[in-house]
Amino acid sequence: MEKSKFTHLSREGVRMVEVGEKPVVKRTALACGKIILGPETIELIVKDEIKKGNVLTTAQIAAIQAVKSTHHLIPLCHPLSITGINVEFEVEQGYITVEVEVRTTGQTGVEMEAITGVSVALLTIWDMVKSVEKDEDGQYPHTQITDIKVLRKEKIG
Repeated sequence: MEKSKFTHLSREGVRMVEVGEKPVVKRTALACGKIILGPETIELIVKDEIKKGNVLTTAQIAAIQAVKSTHHLIPLCHPLSITGINVEFEVEQGYITVEVEVRTTGQTGVEMEAITGVSVALLTIWDMVKSVEKDEDGQYPHTQITDIKVLRKEKIG
């Protein structure tokens, strides 16, 4: 087979990269992101007064589900055996940050899983609070999801 300069493309089309020859090692990734919300919305979240329910608990569950489903969402990601997921929030005056740490023992990294978890957690927060974030025209002039990034990726072993 001709060696292509693209790892996921061949003459036949798209392919998933072979990782079977790589050693099995412990891997972790930590990602974060932020959602900017109105101060009234933040207060309602803190007081657990959002009508849809507990925002941060729901977002934690959503992040965990998203991490485990990443290979279904991103076409060329390998399905991984996830060994652990931590989802933490920090509530500030005008925004909430989320950090998602993902761990596995395998042959490929988990950074895509970590940023997928962050993204879905933030989208879940938005969905939970959209009724109080909308303006009189039904728009979201101040609500923003921002700063999604991988903070750290490690191989141990």
